[in-house]
Amino acid sequence: MRPGHFASRGDLPDADLRSASVMDADDVAALLSEMGYPCSEREARERIRLITANDRQALVVARSGGRVCGLIGLDFMYYLPLGSTTCRITALVVTSDAQGQGLGRQLLKEAERRARFAGAARLELVSGSQRADAHAFYKACGFSDGTVRFIKRLGDA
Repeated sequence: MRPGHFASRGDLPDADLRSASVMDADDVAALLSEMGYPCSEREARERIRLITANDRQALVVARSGGRVCGLIGLDFMYYLPLGSTTCRITALVVTSDAQGQGLGRQLLKEAERRARFAGAARLELVSGSQRADAHAFYKACGFSDGTVRFIKRLGDA
């Protein structure tokens, strides 16, 4: 990896970041599918409804150049070992054509802003072990390796 690989390489102006609404279902479905989690517009609409009905979750979309080209999902949870709130990033995706232009960093800064506002003690995320480029990006953005995560599937998810 070359030095500065994760520095902004384009001229993407600051994106318009806002909470998602059901009107964004088509864009959210496309972004989740691009992330590797196929999702129909109907499914995205229901997921957005569930998130917006829960005051412990947030879904932020990033609009630039007249289109939605990124999103970040947040879950604010009480973390017993620390006795405080943790903000977990549940999804972060930027369209492939908008990557390398600073949008991922803008979304992470928005997550940090919202986490601080909510009084969270930390911001965390989980990333598949196969996503080496994403791991390098997160480290370049100030995240450090955390714990190993174990999963037991209780169905198809």
